[in-house]
Amino acid sequence: MAGRDAVVLVPAAGVGSRLGPGGPKALRLLAGESLLAHAVRRLVSAPSVAAVVVAAPAADLQLVRQLLADLPGDRELIVVAGGAVRQESVRLALEAAPGELDIVLVHDAARCLVPPELVERVADAVRSGAGAVVPVLPMVDTVKRVDEVDRVVATVDRRALRVVQTPQGFRRSVLREAYRAAAGDPDQAVTDDAGLVEGLGGAVLTVAGDEEAMKVTRPFDLVVASALLERRLDRHRL
Repeated sequence: MAGRDAVVLVPAAGVGSRLGPGGPKALRLLAGESLLAHAVRRLVSAPSVAAVVVAAPAADLQLVRQLLADLPGDRELIVVAGGAVRQESVRLALEAAPGELDIVLVHDAARCLVPPELVERVADAVRSGAGAVVPVLPMVDTVKRVDEVDRVVATVDRRALRVVQTPQGFRRSVLREAYRAAAGDPDQAVTDDAGLVEGLGGAVLTVAGDEEAMKVTRPFDLVVASALLERRLDRHRL
């Protein structure tokens, strides 16, 4: 059984404009509790996780600490001010992470129902020697490539395509080097942390993702997440 040798960085300072008005996305409510609290509760349920570092909106640090104060478990919980963009929040969280933990996971608070089993799969892959790991799901929809006027120019072969989730896992040295390189290239824009490793030519391993690790981005996603949460509660009642 794995020991507690992983730290999870949770960038949670974003506004989440696609979710509509209502404050920072991570603090929006799902079944009466913030997305962030749902996510952290599941993260600390994973046996590998020793600590969680949340990069929160600078104006809401005390509120975030209060929201997370009553979560079960004895994992170390650190709350720091995040940055204006996601990459800056991850960098600040990484700087605050306990230095003795070599396995670093990065998780989006918007994936608030992440199963602890998925967290363990990612951590196990890093523990087994991978420098960078991402959980993925097969692409199930037909994908079209379009031109500048939205005219279809090709149908993409989806057999080699995957949808990427979080948590993404890294050896601390690998993630630190990726962010050091990104700081020297301000024009580099990526949508996930593994993309920074790819930019350096590093190998990124994939493991099986989980449909429950869906990302809450739009109002409809809250409806889906609420249904998933209710289904999980029903299973525990049986």
